[in-house]
Amino acid sequence: MPPPADRKLALEIFKEMIESKSGFETGATTPIAESVAARFKAEGFPDGDIFVGGPNPRKANVVVRFHGTGAQKPILLLAHIDVVEAKREDWTTDPFVFLEKDGYYYGRGTSDDKAQAAVWVANLIRYKREGFKPDRDLILALTADEEGGGPFNGVDWLLKNHRDLIDADFALNEGGRGEMLHGKRISNDIGLAEKTYADFRFEVRNKGGHSSRPVKDNAIYHLASALTKLSDYNFPLEVNEVTKAYFGQMSKIETGEVAKTMHEVSEGSLDAMTKLAASSPSYNSMLRTTCVATQLEGGHAPNALPQLAAANVNCRVFPSDKVEDVFAALKKLTEADQVTVTVKQDEGAAPASPLRADIMKAFNQVTDSMWPGVITLPSMSTGASDGRYLRASGIPTYGVQGFFDERDGGRAHGRDERIPVESFYEGQTFLYELVRTLSSSR
Repeated sequence: MPPPADRKLALEIFKEMIESKSGFETGATTPIAESVAARFKAEGFPDGDIFVGGPNPRKANVVVRFHGTGAQKPILLLAHIDVVEAKREDWTTDPFVFLEKDGYYYGRGTSDDKAQAAVWVANLIRYKREGFKPDRDLILALTADEEGGGPFNGVDWLLKNHRDLIDADFALNEGGRGEMLHGKRISNDIGLAEKTYADFRFEVRNKGGHSSRPVKDNAIYHLASALTKLSDYNFPLEVNEVTKAYFGQMSKIETGEVAKTMHEVSEGSLDAMTKLAASSPSYNSMLRTTCVATQLEGGHAPNALPQLAAANVNCRVFPSDKVEDVFAALKKLTEADQVTVTVKQDEGAAPASPLRADIMKAFNQVTDSMWPGVITLPSMSTGASDGRYLRASGIPTYGVQGFFDERDGGRAHGRDERIPVESFYEGQTFLYELVRTLSSSR
């Protein structure tokens, strides 16, 4: 565990971040960015090494550079400070009041992604106070609009307007958590790849009419038919080098038939993939492109036949698949239902990050020292992160966190989001040691 003063600092920063409302649509990241900048100035970081800015007054990012000897290229330490929206009426507690209860810290952003943001800040301050001289610059970037993407995404904006501020040998980002099973730590994930995020719009338009004279030609019925077909449709099963490695390692953790099936998946068995995909939504998502309806709209009056029915369909596209092929499959699937399919958002594919020997050695070394017997698990995120922008721009990005939680205990984006108290401080230690190892002269 970190020394008491560093634990206290991390907790103070964490609480302040959670209680700053930075929801993608209704909040702002600027107050957090400005507060972080003020902390670093108070610690003696020169003004020239601190940047606060963004494309919108509410959507500021903060970038801080901690200078090293320059013997190696910089490491970028990345986290986002915006969060998914949260409504008080949906939660047991106020989502924007930091709360410790029953061994957990509660609040919107506790697990996604303000824990890592707070830890990066606290650890960089700790390096400065300790007089640590890394052999490369350490660049901290806390950014806006990861959750919503779009024109105000902080990483995308920084790459296009201030790449020099964040250009690095590689980046460390969210996306690689530790996994517990019934309280036992079993694996520490390192994220190497992620699926592509894409939104499609299903839309049916109709002349409508009076609801007292219903007809079969109803926009809502056509849309419902198309969505039923979507719910029954499965994209082809597949694996890549990252998921093969993941299931190969997982087969060493699991036992019995599950272990056997995972080993066969790692060798490319289609029958084993079919069996494993049917056993778990998580494994299904790791083995194919998935599309799901997430939002609905339709009708203009309670006493009128609908003139419009529409749905947002969110797809997470397997790295080797193309969004245009998914689009073609959706059009074919719904062509008999008078549905118009359009691409609303395509965030673009990015290559997987290489299994670099130096990074894997450091990751394994720190993992082994903190949690003997816990294995390293190369992983592909079924979600999406800002790592896609960095990977696409030529900056390999690795999902590393060291925050452990139960396999099915994640509440990111959901009600009563939380992170185990012990895991928060373990992650603080893990990231401190990992970065120090990766930036110490060999």
